[in-house]
Amino acid sequence: MAGDDGRAQVQLDEDILARRRRDLGEDHPDTLAAADNLVMILGRVGEEQAARELAEDILARRRRVLGEDHPDTLTSAFIPAGALFELGEYQAARELTEDILARRRRVLGEDHHDTGASATFAIFLRTPQPLLKAISWHSRRRRAG
Repeated sequence: MAGDDGRAQVQLDEDILARRRRDLGEDHPDTLAAADNLVMILGRVGEEQAARELAEDILARRRRVLGEDHPDTLTSAFIPAGALFELGEYQAARELTEDILARRRRVLGEDHHDTGASATFAIFLRTPQPLLKAISWHSRRRRAG
């Protein structure tokens, strides 16, 4: 995502989130969905720390409102795992992903596409750490343009 285009998208998503918070409340599913969208954009423009903090807030809210095993909670848990990877916190990303995978297998079943996504990321995170560092470095350089 190009710099100016990415920043414009961040501003748009921040505006949408602010409106939903004002109109629907902090914990409304539509507000949390808008926050999830902002997390994804923040990650794409290289604002990994901001993405991580917002993702952790969303996850805490979903856990409190929906419970640990609700499919929306598990989706929100998957996003911080990616942010942890981008920040180079591979062990924490691996542990969170393994937990999500176990919960998705139990709740959604082995054949659900979300379970498959978690399994794929879990396999990826089992890659030796030096290779993960190289992949992460290359990903950041490519995003920087």
